[in-house]
Amino acid sequence: MADEMQINPQRAKQLAENLASITSRINAANKSNRNIRLIAVSKLKPATDILALHRPSQQEQQPLHTHFGENYVQELLEKSRLLPRSIRWHFIGGLQSNKCKQLAEQVPNLWCVSSVDSEKKCNELEKGRKALLEKDDKVEKLRVMVQVNTSGEESKSGVEPGDALALCKHVVERCPHLELIGLMTIGAIARSKATTPETENEDFVALKEVREKVAEGLGWEEDRLELSMGMSSDFEGAIKMGSTEVRVGSDIFGERPAKKDAVVVEKG
Repeated sequence: MADEMQINPQRAKQLAENLASITSRINAANKSNRNIRLIAVSKLKPATDILALHRPSQQEQQPLHTHFGENYVQELLEKSRLLPRSIRWHFIGGLQSNKCKQLAEQVPNLWCVSSVDSEKKCNELEKGRKALLEKDDKVEKLRVMVQVNTSGEESKSGVEPGDALALCKHVVERCPHLELIGLMTIGAIARSKATTPETENEDFVALKEVREKVAEGLGWEEDRLELSMGMSSDFEGAIKMGSTEVRVGSDIFGERPAKKDAVVVEKG
């Protein structure tokens, strides 16, 4: 299906320029030369945009960008069926327990679920990935991050900081087909907007403190747990504070349509 998609050359050029600009800013902020993973948040954007960034032309041997993030299960399922398996999908949105098994089982190139915040969701993801591995032994374990509600906002998903260790232990000890790779947070909007490379975001400070306690509780080196923090408005400050993964959407893809107006495949 991807071979049949028509990519607008002007749109592809603009997307590539936007991606290069973000990459340059990440490199400038990364004073310690860590590996920083950039997730291009493609929610509500058409599959052609993703393909334009992943495979700029049929002649290209190496993909331009591989890590893409989605917030809605149905949209991710549809896009994963249309687009190359070489894409590494990240699920970064609020996740319902009844969608976990389907997500883990039906998307073989689902690289990570970053929004795990309950044992029930872990268990359902575990069931789904186990079922997929029984059918396809080339599939990897499903990486997961535990989402921590560092801002204390009721509207935010995530475990309370004091509950993160217990959930991490559950993944490590009870979910053999999942791999715990780190912790994720979505900071308060006001703090994010006020964050600069010169200021410290309280939510990022809190996540680092949670990592310290979780690593100690698991008997792991701290660096074994990644920190996923930072989005369009604050990723440079997040990198300065040790983030190993940032999630950028609108600065790459432009403004998103309303959910009701979004299409996976644009009509010619």
